Amino acid sequence: MDAFYASVEQRDSPEYRNKPVVVGGSPQGRGVVAAASYEARKFGIRSAMPASRAIKLCARAIFVKPRFEVYREVSHQIREIFYDYTDLVEPLSLDEAYLDVTQNHKQNPSATLIAREIKIRIKKETDLTASAGVAGNKFLAKIASDMDKPDGLFVITPEEAQAFIEALKIGEFYGVGKATQQKMESLGIKTGADLKKWEEVDLVKQFGKSGHHYYRIARGIDNRTVNPDRIRKSIGKERTFSEDISDLEWISEFLDQLSEKISQSMRTLDASGKTITLKVRYKNFETVTRSITLGHYTNSPHELSSMAKKLLTETEAGIREVRLLGISVSSLNLTEGGTFGEQLEIPFKDYNNRTFPA
Repeated sequence: MDAFYASVEQRDSPEYRNKPVVVGGSPQGRGVVAAASYEARKFGIRSAMPASRAIKLCARAIFVKPRFEVYREVSHQIREIFYDYTDLVEPLSLDEAYLDVTQNHKQNPSATLIAREIKIRIKKETDLTASAGVAGNKFLAKIASDMDKPDGLFVITPEEAQAFIEALKIGEFYGVGKATQQKMESLGIKTGADLKKWEEVDLVKQFGKSGHHYYRIARGIDNRTVNPDRIRKSIGKERTFSEDISDLEWISEFLDQLSEKISQSMRTLDASGKTITLKVRYKNFETVTRSITLGHYTNSPHELSSMAKKLLTETEAGIREVRLLGISVSSLNLTEGGTFGEQLEIPFKDYNNRTFPA
C-alpha cells in the first residue's frame, strides 16, 4: 500500500487530500512520525523522525494521531481481496504481503494481469492506491514493488532479471541496510555488477553469514516460497533513526508508538506472547538486548510499553546516544488463524545486515 496510514487519513478527511499529512505524535511534545504522505515526503519527512523536526521541514504539515484500529480494518479488507485470487498470501505487515499466483483461483496465467486487477479492485473497494512488483521470486518482487511508487506496477521478467540486478545501485538492494551499504561502497561495491564479481567465500569473510545471501541475490537467486502456514517464533519491529537520540522522553514516547504497532500486529494474528525483548543499538553500533518473561500471555500495548521501558533502565540509553530501538515478543500463543506468514520480525533497517519492509 502507498503511504498506508497517511493515505487512509487523507481518504477519510477530504480536507487533508493533496496536503502534507503526518501521522504520529504532536510536534509540540515528544512526538514521533509514524507515517508521512507523499506530499510530506517531498519536504524530507520520514517515519521515525521526531515530529519537532518534521514541523521544521514543513511548517504547514498536518499532524494526525494514529488510528490503528481503522488501519487494521482496512488491511483485513485488502487481504480478503488477495484471497479471491490465491490462498498463498504471506503478510509482512498491515500494508504489505507476498502472493504466489502460479496457481490461482481465476485460472489467469498472467501474474501481471492479476496484479493490475488487484490494484483496480483495491482502488475501487477502498479508495486507496497500491503498488505491485511482479517477478519470479520474493527478492525481485520486493524490489520491483518499490520501483514505481505510488500507484505503480513494475515487472521484472526472468529474461530481464540479471541485467536489472547488475544495473541496480547497491543501496537499492532489498537486504542491504545503510551501514552495510557504506561498507560495501568502501570496498568498491556500488552496483549489482560489482557485487557479482565477488566470490562467495570473500563475501562471507567481509559480512559473515550474510555474505551467502549477498552472493545469491547478486545472481537473482531466492528460493524462499510464499508460505502462509509458517508459525511465527516472534513478532516485533525496530527502527534505525535518521539521527542519534539521547532524549529519554522522546525515546519513551517512541516505545509507546512501537508497542502500539506491535500490539495491533499481534491482534491481527490473534497472537499473544510471554517474553518481551528490547533491542538497543548505540551510536557506535554496539547492540544490546534485554528480556523479561511474564507469567501470562499478553498483547496489550500498555503492558508491552511498560515492560520495554523497564528494560530500558537496564541499558545506557540516555547516557549514550541511540541509533536503533526495537521490541519483539516471543514465547507466542497463536490461534489457528494466526499461523500464516513468515516470522514477523519487521525491522526497518540494518537488522543483522538485512533490511525488511516497514
